[in-house]
Amino acid sequence: MPTTPAERAKEVLLRPFSLGGLTLPNRIVMAPMTREFSPGGVPGDDVAAYYARRAAGGAGLVITEGTYVGHDSAGSSDRVPRMHGEQALAGWARVTEAVHGAGGRILSQLWHLGLDRKAGSPPVPEAPSIGPSGIGVDGTPAGRAMTRADIEDVVTAYAEAAAAAERTGFDGIEVHAAHGYLIDQFLWERTNRRTDVYGGDLGARTRFAAEIVAACRGAVAPDFPITFRFSQWKVGAYQARLARSPQELEALLTPLSDAGVDAFHCSTRRFHLPEFEGSELNLAGWTKKLSGRPTISVGSVGLDNEFLEVFQGKPGSVTGIDALLDRMERDEFDLVAVGRALLGDPEWITKVLGGRTEELRPFHVGLLGTLH
Repeated sequence: MPTTPAERAKEVLLRPFSLGGLTLPNRIVMAPMTREFSPGGVPGDDVAAYYARRAAGGAGLVITEGTYVGHDSAGSSDRVPRMHGEQALAGWARVTEAVHGAGGRILSQLWHLGLDRKAGSPPVPEAPSIGPSGIGVDGTPAGRAMTRADIEDVVTAYAEAAAAAERTGFDGIEVHAAHGYLIDQFLWERTNRRTDVYGGDLGARTRFAAEIVAACRGAVAPDFPITFRFSQWKVGAYQARLARSPQELEALLTPLSDAGVDAFHCSTRRFHLPEFEGSELNLAGWTKKLSGRPTISVGSVGLDNEFLEVFQGKPGSVTGIDALLDRMERDEFDLVAVGRALLGDPEWITKVLGGRTEELRPFHVGLLGTLH
């Protein structure tokens, strides 16, 4: 039996885990966080060093910031990295080599903003903003509704990005379907008013996401891991809910599991909050129970505030992880993603596991301006 908090943390978090054909050395994931330090969409040596530092610091799995798929309407910044183009892929090859050299594994998160993209923005200013119904997260008209040809083009772009990620040395991919971006716009009833096969009840609204997953699965090796990140909340609609009950959540998860998702990454703002009344299970716990797939939990791990409070000027402080360990000992979920705490201190894992919590450096908003 462990006799100290650090020994308990090691016993729980240092267990290996299999994800598809990938063996992870531990249960700790670096969460994806948009950084915008890739001019022209090309990650440089500083980006490679940034991710390698977290792998060297103990993250068994690194998930990159969102990377734009090769579709003209995918993005709105010329500093967000891309998963297409010779220079960008060469940059990512250096990143994967650096992470592997530090003993880590790395997934590429594939991203399309949909209607969250502002018209006229780079990297392709003339491209239209598109979404399922031309209705933004706030419920007002935005951009234009996607045609069937648009849908086919985006599905193809994801599949091509998945294949490019595998060629570039990534150990898997993550499909970003959370936070009100394109795939999530299809999943949510407020933004998806379609009357064709891509609209209707929650199961029908999952069709677009499932087609993307299936296309990615067909473009990569059978054991190449595919994770799927989803959330109830959206940027600008923090009380939104895709599923109001376990039954609705199951209707969302089943088509995605059938399409080839290996694990679900369940994005919440506070991992310790229960998802549905009558149970202490969080979103990752319910997702694992209903889908039978492994899950990744995330949300304010190691910190006493959630990310919105940081931008409201409310300083946070470092906290213990006893509540996290309690849930992982019960196998409520399989992996835990650490975001701001790991951004604030690249050695967060080493210090927690070594009982050096008094040395932890807390996250603050100024760190967003650097790749330390």
